[in-house]
Amino acid sequence: MTKATTAMKKSGSKEGEGGDTPSQLIDARINELSDWRGEMLARVRTLIKQADPEVVEEWKWRGVPVWEHAGIICTGETYKNVVKMTFAKGASLEDPAGLFNSSLEGNTRRAVDIHEGDKVDEEALKALIRAAVALNMSVRATARSQKKPKSA
Repeated sequence: MTKATTAMKKSGSKEGEGGDTPSQLIDARINELSDWRGEMLARVRTLIKQADPEVVEEWKWRGVPVWEHAGIICTGETYKNVVKMTFAKGASLEDPAGLFNSSLEGNTRRAVDIHEGDKVDEEALKALIRAAVALNMSVRATARSQKKPKSA
């Protein structure tokens, strides 16, 4: 078993019926959509895994696919007319390709709304995913180094 698989089993949400893993729940969501949104969610999922082979899939908030590595990278929400990738710390990421096109007003999150027929810049999206992982890793490392030992 790989480290990522072990981590997924340990941290996987228990929201699924019959103890389905988060990955199985995401598979089911893709299959139940059975239209362009399912195809796009599957494509986004593949790109995330290509960008970060150690990504951990989660299922949170009663039905939202979530990808994590040292914290949340992004979510993959599906709506009637859009597949929305919300990056948890998107406002702190460089976006040279201008992929962020939604949730631009906040101080933390940013999103990429993908509509039917949109062409996704896959290399730019993978670079954004890798940048989100790097940010999560740097934030976690900084938090660890700032913890002070408790005095007796």
